Amino acid sequence: MKDLIYDEFQNKVDEVLIRHANLLDIVSKLNEAASKSNRAVIKTITNCGCVKIDVSKVDLPEDLSYEELKDFKSEHLIGEPCPICRDKIEEELGRLEFYVAALCNLLDLNMYDIVLKEYKKISTLGRFSLY
Repeated sequence: MKDLIYDEFQNKVDEVLIRHANLLDIVSKLNEAASKSNRAVIKTITNCGCVKIDVSKVDLPEDLSYEELKDFKSEHLIGEPCPICRDKIEEELGRLEFYVAALCNLLDLNMYDIVLKEYKKISTLGRFSLY
């Protein structure tokens, strides 16, 4: 079922993308969408204030094992996006996905296959993926 959603989305992007359908336009719009997504997240902190950053150093014990490392991770975030900020972030991430789909269409790649391949890789490598 999920592959149908990816396929339908990718097909719809192919149907509606007319003005920016060449490689240079798609790549530049993809970068622009990524920048706007980042900007929307940053604005939750700098403009709205619904999210705050705590960038204090995380002190790790010297005898910490790799398995225990996850217990000490920090996202450096306090709070969560308000509904307005959440909507803006979702809008920008949607646009980013649109241009990812457009690039996949142009290069004859299947989004679902790409996600599935990445899922299998991280599932196989687990924590050794080192993302």
